[in-house]
Amino acid sequence: MKRFSLFGECLMAGLLVLLAALPVVTVVPALAAGCAHIKAHVDGETTSIRSFFERVRSALPGGWVASLGVVAAFAVLVVDVVLLRTRVAGGGVVAVVCGVAAVGLAVVVLRAAALWSPGSRWPAVARAAGRRAASDFGGSLLLVMSLAVMLIVTWQLPPLVVPMAGCVLMAAVAVDRRHQPVSPVAGSSTSR
Repeated sequence: MKRFSLFGECLMAGLLVLLAALPVVTVVPALAAGCAHIKAHVDGETTSIRSFFERVRSALPGGWVASLGVVAAFAVLVVDVVLLRTRVAGGGVVAVVCGVAAVGLAVVVLRAAALWSPGSRWPAVARAAGRRAASDFGGSLLLVMSLAVMLIVTWQLPPLVVPMAGCVLMAAVAVDRRHQPVSPVAGSSTSR
């Protein structure tokens, strides 16, 4: 039953993130609030809709600037891919490079969203996310795979974007939690 409740929270987080990201300048704060929502559920804290929007509000200072930068970077990469593939000789290679850059940017944004906590400053979070994306190749690859699954599933059945967005947020939290020390379980024996 507990696993099903986690799936329910991922579904709720996906829906709330998609709604909160509609104004575009709230994309990064919405992702951060979604990751914080899933962390709160896993840690047994409050996961109400009201607490989600309080997390969005807490992530907005500086987060709207990050959102504009991320949206602008993705827009430039998409325009480059479209123009280069169709109108420039040899543009296919550059289009692939732009595609790889877009995937890398998505991984850094997801890592930043998972690293964010109330009171964090976005420039510091972005630097830490970039360093972690480069140093933890396995975790970055897991996020790339989660994004690929989301794209494939939503391409086949677009309404599944809501639960898949929540699953990608859960993947970002899980990858981030790999770096935290594991606390011993109460009552477990450490003898060999």
